[in-house]
Amino acid sequence: MNWVLVFTMLGLIVFGIFSIYGASWMREDANLANKWRDQIVWVLIGLSIFFVVSLIDYQWVKWAAVPFYIGALILLIIAEFRGVEVYGTQGWLRLPGGITFQPSQVAIAAGIVALSLVLSHLHKLHPIFRNHFLRVFVAGVVGGIPFLLVLKSGDLGSALVWAPVIGAMLLVGSIPFRYLIVIVLSGTLVLPFAYFFGLKDYQKKRITVQIDMLMGREVDIRNEAYSAHNNLMAIGSGGWGGKGFKNPDTLNYKGFISKDTAITDFIFPVLAEEHGFRGAFLMLSAFLLLLLQSLFVAFYAKDMTGRLLVVGVVALFFAHIFQNVGMNILLMPITGIPLPLISYGGTFMVMVLFLQGLVQSVWIHRRSDLQEPKEASGMQIDHLI
Repeated sequence: MNWVLVFTMLGLIVFGIFSIYGASWMREDANLANKWRDQIVWVLIGLSIFFVVSLIDYQWVKWAAVPFYIGALILLIIAEFRGVEVYGTQGWLRLPGGITFQPSQVAIAAGIVALSLVLSHLHKLHPIFRNHFLRVFVAGVVGGIPFLLVLKSGDLGSALVWAPVIGAMLLVGSIPFRYLIVIVLSGTLVLPFAYFFGLKDYQKKRITVQIDMLMGREVDIRNEAYSAHNNLMAIGSGGWGGKGFKNPDTLNYKGFISKDTAITDFIFPVLAEEHGFRGAFLMLSAFLLLLLQSLFVAFYAKDMTGRLLVVGVVALFFAHIFQNVGMNILLMPITGIPLPLISYGGTFMVMVLFLQGLVQSVWIHRRSDLQEPKEASGMQIDHLI
């Protein structure tokens, strides 16, 4: 086991439970006030999966990636027609017992596993798949279908993380830079059309509010700019050391931060107000250590499949951290996206720990006797230029 990764992960989990308690202990609704207890249950389930996945050789993805991916797509389709709405997003399924889970989180994990298989083994099936364009096309289809299904459900935040995940895996998957440059430029050209014809009115408003606030223009802090303004106020008012735990003088205690999202999407303003710049900096430093250690694991992976798995997980974590923190400090428009290992969320916590288990599996089995021939997906260095 990579114990630096394990203890960093556990430290963030403990801090997350502590933050959820600090964000919800004052709620009159007992269901909200006890969310930290529910988080402990999900953590225990996720840790069980984490250790099982860690100890099993990650080579199982070679035969399980396709059914895992197809099953995730089926869940997304079912959620589209029979899903329930939670926090304005239609893509949730309700299980017996009142438990809800989000298929989009399962889809991103299945997508990372499927893309790692496509980019590392597709060219072995037939010589035609050594063509870079075909490999990019297949990878685009594998990542594009769940992206569109998640976007159609209204979960813009979960859809946006697909772009950096696919981009990072294509980069490590030995796709030439000229293809990646064309993809980036093509995506830039599509952005205006996606904004005017693909986004809903409230999603467009979030973008314009962010731009207006950055430009110092007047915004309506009682309506569309309410969350962005109060989140900034909470973060700024925390100062260096924060206002302290269970302080009735916090904006969260007074109800200026949404009680439903204070434990999920807006957990960062809550912990930044309570623990100040110092607490937020320590948390982000722990995330940095987690990501750097994961890249260290990717460097020592025994084959391309393991390397792609780890890079996909790192890209996913980075996208979530950047979007969640960024939307609360006006670097990004507000989207519904949780902070890994910190925010409340059953499905998300289990999937995060599952993916961390894959990273550990790559590390544990790096010295396997059954080494695959070293390869660069059948390409020479000069092909990458």
